[in-house]
Amino acid sequence: MATLPVLPLNDDVLLPGMVIPVTLEAPTQAAVDAARAAGDKRVLAVPRVDGAYGSFGVIAVLEKVGRLPSGEPAAVIRGLERARIGAGVPGPGAALWVEATPLDEAAPAGKARELAREYKALVIGVLQERGAWQVIDTVEKITDLSELADSAGYAPWLTLAQKIKLLEAPDVTARLELLVEWARAHAAEQQVNEKINQDVRDGLEKTQREFLLRQQLAAIRKELGEDEPDGSADYRARVEAAELPEKVKEAALREVGRLERASDQSPEAGWIRTWLDTVLEMPWNERTEDNTDLAAARAVLDADHAGLADVKDRILEYLAVRNRRAEKNLQVVGGRGSGAVLALAGPPGVGKTSLGESVARALGRKFVRVSLGGIRDEAEIRGHRRTYVGALPGRIVRALREAGSMNPVVLLDEVDKLAAGYAGDPAAALLEVLDPAQNHTFRDHYLEVDLDLSDVLFLATANVVETIPGPLLDRMELVALDGYTEQEKVAIARDHLLPRQLERAGLEPADFAITDEALARIAGEHTREAGVRQLERALAKILRKVAVALAGDPAPVNVGVDEVAKYLGRARFTPESAERTAVPGVATGLAVTGAGGDVLFIEATSMEGEPGLTLTGQLGDVMKESAHIALSYLRSNGRRLGIDPNRLAGRRIHLHVPAGAVPKDGPSAGITMVTALASLATGRPVRPEFGMTGEVTLAGRVLPIGGVKQKLLAAHRAGLTEVIIPKRNEPDLDDLPDEIRGELKVHALADVADVLALALRPAEDAAGPEDGAAGPGSDADGPAVPDYVPAGI
Repeated sequence: MATLPVLPLNDDVLLPGMVIPVTLEAPTQAAVDAARAAGDKRVLAVPRVDGAYGSFGVIAVLEKVGRLPSGEPAAVIRGLERARIGAGVPGPGAALWVEATPLDEAAPAGKARELAREYKALVIGVLQERGAWQVIDTVEKITDLSELADSAGYAPWLTLAQKIKLLEAPDVTARLELLVEWARAHAAEQQVNEKINQDVRDGLEKTQREFLLRQQLAAIRKELGEDEPDGSADYRARVEAAELPEKVKEAALREVGRLERASDQSPEAGWIRTWLDTVLEMPWNERTEDNTDLAAARAVLDADHAGLADVKDRILEYLAVRNRRAEKNLQVVGGRGSGAVLALAGPPGVGKTSLGESVARALGRKFVRVSLGGIRDEAEIRGHRRTYVGALPGRIVRALREAGSMNPVVLLDEVDKLAAGYAGDPAAALLEVLDPAQNHTFRDHYLEVDLDLSDVLFLATANVVETIPGPLLDRMELVALDGYTEQEKVAIARDHLLPRQLERAGLEPADFAITDEALARIAGEHTREAGVRQLERALAKILRKVAVALAGDPAPVNVGVDEVAKYLGRARFTPESAERTAVPGVATGLAVTGAGGDVLFIEATSMEGEPGLTLTGQLGDVMKESAHIALSYLRSNGRRLGIDPNRLAGRRIHLHVPAGAVPKDGPSAGITMVTALASLATGRPVRPEFGMTGEVTLAGRVLPIGGVKQKLLAAHRAGLTEVIIPKRNEPDLDDLPDEIRGELKVHALADVADVLALALRPAEDAAGPEDGAAGPGSDADGPAVPDYVPAGI
């Protein structure tokens, strides 16, 4: 055991028998000084990787201390024998002193000599390729197996970790086994590299030969007076220089060859040039990096849109899943993307298109909007065949070219307004675009090469889900934007609409101020809508009048509740349910239209004449069936409900839904029709604070319907305070905003009898029916029938 100063070797390894120079820095200088002061000039050379020492080192002797040609101080050391590092001990100077135990190396045994011969042959083969003949002579002269193994410390193809393994292996057989394995791997790698280099050289020779032949072809054409078509050589150079996918490059080079053979007078030359320009303009290898910060994405969505919490949550879920897949390098079958295609469905003005822009900003991607409204040609999606004059690629290809990226956010706007025409069905062409199992090989008819759309995030917008073709809707995940509450409209107007309209009107924020109460008045009484489009127009109208006023008087303008009428006139929308339902036979229903939820008044009256049912108001087949079912139910169950069947059977019944010029249809007016007819028959008006929605069966069951959230928002806008919905739609109430649930009392009922008992005014509060009809609780042709009161009401 010896006590020696430690000489650290940064990113280097010294093996026994090796002689290496060491640059003298502070730690190494301290070790050299300590060794020279001790008199034996021995140090313990220990490799240090990332600031950490190993467990083994080499006892080395200082051969020479001086300076390098560059002037830096250095020392030359020679390795003597391996040693195991023991405990640290105190010693003179600033060096680190440790106890070093030399390792006794066992005599070579077993297959050591066979390994040595194989290793020597491998090393000589590698050195021959490098032309290092002097080194080959030195290796061939080595007879000591341990010296042969440790000479690998000079090998440049061994890594630092591999050299440390050699240092830590005192058995020469183990060292030779490692060296044979590493030498074989290096020789194989050298063979592969040589093959690659040879292929590159062959390719260069082929390219040079083709260049020479083309130059000769150009010279021959020039001698014959046949000038080369303009730009063909330029196109070949552009295609060769462009980073195109392999199959795309092959197709482009084929077209370049056709262009070179084509005549100037041939129209085909122009078609080929247009096709080549399109291919070269496509961003085949351009992709933007996705933003993986969910908090930042949520901040972008919140800054751009108020409310829509469920929609934002769904988008963040999509981003979170995409991040997780990227972290684990997962791929869907056939493509890279996560496969989600979101369809944003809702009435106009709720922010579907702007939400798509916000998603692109949150992701850090390019945004492209593709308008599909009114498209009737399949070629608008798939592109035209190149055989047609004026052929162009489809809108998907043009969107990628416009974005300049292969992974943009593409918004397919108004997907519900696609229509089939004589030129095909564009909705059917979209099936491949939106199918994650197919769109990684989308083929545009114009390009005729595979296009990978799996990284594109497709968003679709629609006003009415029912008009989206079923197979197309099946490929999308529906996210409903049902509209805003009055509080959300006020927040949107204050934070988003007003600053934008101030800028458009050329006004400064100091020139104009409006209270939240005034904004609420505008939203409630001047613009009754699901979105905020009309609200923005109302603000623009006010600001135009303010701009006129500021031209005469520069004093700032403040608008409160009392000033709204001055700028917008009298209120356009006021609660009318109480007025409309003041007489028997009128009930307030709830419906969903293309513009969102709305209230629907259904009126019923009776008269002398031929018994039967008259329906007016542009009703569709479903609503006509609902009216007949409602009448049949009341006639068959009238006595049980306290209704004289003769009031409905012996007279002419007229059922009307006002706004007759507007077509109406849908399975949600059944209980409203029953209530209107029951109100007419009993003379008991419908309670004015009630609105209702639901379909009815002949057995009196209330069936579930769709669009509950939109209908309840419409009821709240119309001033209703109580709403009846089907019992099976009760889970839909979870989507309703808390402020609406606090102001709207919702009754979930399963039986029509319960609806009538709740919606009709009590008999003692109602006036007698018109036309001398018997009042509630009486029978014109028989004994009195008691009012029906369901249990629990």
